[in-house]
Amino acid sequence: MIAFVRRFVLIRNFESVMFIGEYQHNVDPKKRLALPSKFRKELGAQVVVTRGLDKCLFVYPIKIWKELAEKLGTLPMGESTTRSFVRLMLAGAVDVDLDVQGRILLPEYLKEYAGLDKNVTVAGLFNRLEIWDEEKWKSYKMKAEENTDEIAEQLGKLGIY
Repeated sequence: MIAFVRRFVLIRNFESVMFIGEYQHNVDPKKRLALPSKFRKELGAQVVVTRGLDKCLFVYPIKIWKELAEKLGTLPMGESTTRSFVRLMLAGAVDVDLDVQGRILLPEYLKEYAGLDKNVTVAGLFNRLEIWDEEKWKSYKMKAEENTDEIAEQLGKLGIY
């Protein structure tokens, strides 16, 4: 397997923004993580960081977060799985300011949730960023690469691929 690292790419299409790519970085001893400078304008002065799926963290621009939170607020709360998901996303969320160097401070409870230490991967995924422990990301990516045929089949059924 050939390993490579791609820098973040920001695609602008009319009014939409799409973050793609991956970037290896370090969390400093003060729990700060620098976000790529090319994204700072699109992210703004403040972002929302929350618990993500698969034990990573999700990072949203405020505008995208508000849209997502409104959708979550309309979900039927009668189902326990829905309540659990909404709690995971909303109760775990925190507004975080970017400092002058474009760093965010990761709260300890979110660092613990994602198992983050020093080495992390920041992945761009359409309208959000994900922050992963570097080794967990490598493992996740390897499993996904092993299942590309199955993934392609499922995407085909959805009319995506």
